[in-house]
Amino acid sequence: MPGGAKKSGAKTSAHASGGLRAYQLHIELEGVYPRVWRRLLVPTTIDLSRLHVALLWSTGWQGGHLHEFVFADASYGPLEPDWDLPEGVIDESTVTLEEALGARRTFLYVYDFGDNWRHKVKVEKTVTLGAPLSLALCLAGENACPPEDVGGAPGYQDFLEALADPAHPEHDELKEWIGRPFDPAAFDVAEINQWLNHTES
Repeated sequence: MPGGAKKSGAKTSAHASGGLRAYQLHIELEGVYPRVWRRLLVPTTIDLSRLHVALLWSTGWQGGHLHEFVFADASYGPLEPDWDLPEGVIDESTVTLEEALGARRTFLYVYDFGDNWRHKVKVEKTVTLGAPLSLALCLAGENACPPEDVGGAPGYQDFLEALADPAHPEHDELKEWIGRPFDPAAFDVAEINQWLNHTES
């Protein structure tokens, strides 16, 4: 049982059974072209703080910005040092995905309030696994995550146009800013799963 001591008896069977249930999630970044999306398996009992990690790594964000989950009229966020949760926002570490969802099948994950990266997340189905899943497994996806701090969806579009045109007045500046080759079509499911496995602890 990852992250904890083993238990015996009926509770062990119940826990194991619950650990084998997973949601298949479809995550799509809103307002971005080419479309950036991922398909993940996550345990139904994953708490929202760990779901944040799974979404962060599977999408390709580096971290370091605030985020929020929105389920209809309920919002969940992280308890950060020296930062109080806004009024009405619930500590994400206290709630599982299953609890937050209830009967719903869609929710919103917002990352970086400045750039306002909005991810629409849909539960495609609930599956039974052959073995417990600690964090997440990426099944599929398309295209690269935009760079951090690029200016949200509009800034990303401007960035791609400038990068693709050597005659663009901001081409050299943005090429130096990104500091590496950037392929908007890049996607490697094996690499994403390596990152997800690396965060399992």
